[in-house]
Amino acid sequence: MRPRRFVEPTRPVPQVRINDAIRVPRVRLIDSDGAQLGIKTADEAREYAFAKNLDLVEVAAQADPPVCRVMDCGKYRYEREQKSKLARKHQVQIHVKEIKLRPKIGIHDYNTKKGHVMRFLNQRAKVKVTIMFRGRETTHPERGRDLLMRLAEDVKEIGQVESPPLLDGRNMVMVLAPTKNAGVKRDDAKAEETQRNEEAVPGDRNGEAAAPAGDEESPAREEVG
Repeated sequence: MRPRRFVEPTRPVPQVRINDAIRVPRVRLIDSDGAQLGIKTADEAREYAFAKNLDLVEVAAQADPPVCRVMDCGKYRYEREQKSKLARKHQVQIHVKEIKLRPKIGIHDYNTKKGHVMRFLNQRAKVKVTIMFRGRETTHPERGRDLLMRLAEDVKEIGQVESPPLLDGRNMVMVLAPTKNAGVKRDDAKAEETQRNEEAVPGDRNGEAAAPAGDEESPAREEVG
């Protein structure tokens, strides 16, 4: 069964009252050129607008008395729709992603979760990182706090701490926000890293390559300390 395609609902444009829909006894009338014509009865204002082959449009219903203007209603509605579309286009949408960790997370799982956080930050999204405590793990909240601060340190180039680690019941939450460097491709940094990886490993006295200190086989699951 194919999933239904989500269609974003259109926001209705507030309707304005025009001509016979204006039922208040008196209105403050404004001419088509912006001139103030004073307070008129609704019938007088309509007759004045119809004499100019235009419409009487209520532009300020909250005023006392309401303000009405003589204008072309079709043109007025079109301009309002264009302004509404422009305002929605310039709105900044902030997306918040969530990543959940455990205090005793393994090093490989940690690296995977860190990769997700970096991907979200590069997409200019905020990341809510949650540490979930279970059972007696709640007696050591400092372990979760250390894990969150380590994650913040690992992604500090593209993410900054917006909300520090706070304990909320059995969870500890931290919010990361993207920095100005998030989403920026750094070709120079990649080239430098590639060059370092291609450098020869210094040899020992016998000319053999010295093995790195941490090259021993790691256990199947290593916790992040």
